[in-house]
Amino acid sequence: YLRIDRQRLQCLNERREGSGATVFRPWEERGDRSQFVESDDDEELLFNIPFTGSVKLKGVIVMGEDDGTHPAEMRLFRNIPHMSFDDTAKEAEQTFSLSRDPLGELEYPTKIARFSNVYHLSMHFPKNFGAETTKIFYIGLKGEWTEAHRHEVTICNYEASANPADHKLEQITPQTHFIS
Repeated sequence: YLRIDRQRLQCLNERREGSGATVFRPWEERGDRSQFVESDDDEELLFNIPFTGSVKLKGVIVMGEDDGTHPAEMRLFRNIPHMSFDDTAKEAEQTFSLSRDPLGELEYPTKIARFSNVYHLSMHFPKNFGAETTKIFYIGLKGEWTEAHRHEVTICNYEASANPADHKLEQITPQTHFIS
């Protein structure tokens, strides 16, 4: 949660603006039931999570209520910034069938080879266990973080072929010595 760029994090279809960011918090605070995100119009939720570096994602924990509002499915997409619900028609990198987890004890392991260089994670929750809305209290992301390598802009000039005008040499005048 410390490696998430909270300024750019967005949750689509959240009932209360900004509540999606509150579910990413320390492990010790996962039991806090006052902070949660609830879907607005239907049961779908979509999180766009940018990281401050590169992440190797190893596992995900999703904690909800022990009722129909708990998400039943989770789909993970990597490195698709500003993902919308239209983009969820694509095939996900990995899909999970979730179990009800009111205590936040179940960890879903990811396919590490697919999630080894993630700078942006999208989490789609398409359905729940039958309620009108989906409610999530805590999302835990487990993995390794490495600092982003920023490549500065380098201005270079390349020549496809040499320009003879650029490579002029002083004319060498031959000197002749006469021997008498």
